[in-house]
Formats: sequence, C-alpha cells, structure tokens
Amino acid sequence: MATVGTIAEAAGMSDNGAPAKSEKLPAKSEKLQKLLARCGMGSRRTCEIMITAGRVTVNGARAHLGQRVSPSSDVIAIDGIPAPVVPDAVYYLFNKPAGVVTSAVGQDDRKVALDFVPRVPRVFTVGRLDAESEGLLILTNDGELAHRLAHPSHGVEKEYLVDVGRAPSAGELRALREGVLLDDGLSAPAKVGVVARSTVRIVVHEGRNRLVRRMCAAVGLPVKRLVRTRIGPIRDPGLGPGSWRPLTNSEVRSLAVAAWSARREPSPVSDGDGERG
Repeated sequence: MATVGTIAEAAGMSDNGAPAKSEKLPAKSEKLQKLLARCGMGSRRTCEIMITAGRVTVNGARAHLGQRVSPSSDVIAIDGIPAPVVPDAVYYLFNKPAGVVTSAVGQDDRKVALDFVPRVPRVFTVGRLDAESEGLLILTNDGELAHRLAHPSHGVEKEYLVDVGRAPSAGELRALREGVLLDDGLSAPAKVGVVARSTVRIVVHEGRNRLVRRMCAAVGLPVKRLVRTRIGPIRDPGLGPGSWRPLTNSEVRSLAVAAWSARREPSPVSDGDGERG
C-alpha cells in the first residue's frame, strides 16, 4: 500500500511545485489542543479536557496543555488510537457505479474512480471493488489510515447487498455464515441475513480478491448484482451512484477508531488491497 511519503517521493515534487515532503523540510508546529480541535477531535475546550485527563499522548508520552507539536513528525494518539492529523489530508466517500474501475489507469476507455474526485491533492482508493461491483469507496492521501482500513489483519468490516437471483436455501446461508472452502483457503465466517426474497446482506472483514462473489459461487448462488453499503462505521444511502463527498471530521475519527480497534488474524491469502466484491 502506498503511503503519503512514497507518493510524494515518486513525484519528486508536491503538486504546487515545492520539494516533496520526503526532503524533510522544517515542520511547522502548533499547540496540541488547537491542532486536535482543528482536525475535528472536539471543541478546543473538549480537547483541553482530554489532554488534562491524560487521554492524549505525543510519541507515546503523556501530553500536556500548551505542548507544541508537528503533525508531520509527531505521533498523536487519543485513548491509544492515533488521531487522524496528517497534514493536508483529504478523505472522500465515493459511490462507485458499475463499469468504473478502481485502478489508477482505466482499460478499454473505462472511467476510473479517480476521474470523479478532485485531482489536487492526489488521492488513491482504499481497497478495491471489481469493475461490475457497485458501492462505497474511500479515497484519501492518508497512507497509514488507508493501510489499516484495507489490510485484512485489522478486520474492518465491509457490508454488501447481493442480489442472488433467487431465494437462498437455509443450507446455503449456513455455509456462508460458517465459512466456505475456496481455492485460497477457508473463508472466515460471515454475517449473513436475508433482506428480500433474492437479496442477501453479507458482512465480511477479510481483504481477499472478489471474496463475496467467490463465496456465493462456492455455495451455488449466482451474483446478479453486488453493492457495498458500508465500510466500518461509514454508510450513506443518500449518496447517488457516481457522486462523492468529503468525509466529516467525526467520520474520519470513527474510521480511525475502527481501524485501530479491530484485530483479527490475517486471511490465508491476500494482496493487501482490500475486499474487491
């Protein structure tokens, strides 16, 4: 998974023509409570209370009021979970339509997810959805948060609505819930429920390629349509296909909590790119 640093290094320059961050230019510092408030961790007063209560650490040490920090060089955590205070970070939620690919470069003139969001600053997709799958994607330039959201060892849930063309049997549902033997190993148990005659809700936490489609195929269920409806705590049923919006500060914080709180064993085989539908 690319990080903010490696992206800057690959370009050699930032988007405004300045030297890339990898050249370690002097970092600008600011008061800790002001930084936390600016990044949506709460009001200034709330952030001061958290610092005084000992809930905030800087580089592993208990923080104090008025402490000056640099978000580009200091690791700031609240209740042991790193706070999303990456300099100039952006976080977008995108509802991918069918036919759009999540790779950086399209094939056969198909559109890519990056075509729908601002080109500056440069972002990348967190995990993937295959071309014919639809639904929510997160795009960001926060490499560390992206890695933790996509990597299977951190177990962030993804929820899908799947049209399987017919009513699934009790045995098929049970097999999905218990785990299905695939060509790259046994899938982890999934949360599965029927929401309509031929529509199944499936929640997984692994990052294996086309996992949901392969699980359904393994138990004999055809996939007519697959839509990702939730990533961790983030869902937005009002976001139309092809539309995007910035994540709110509270949503970014909730993603960070999910990414650093969930812990599961890695799936047997994964390319680290996240669930692709």
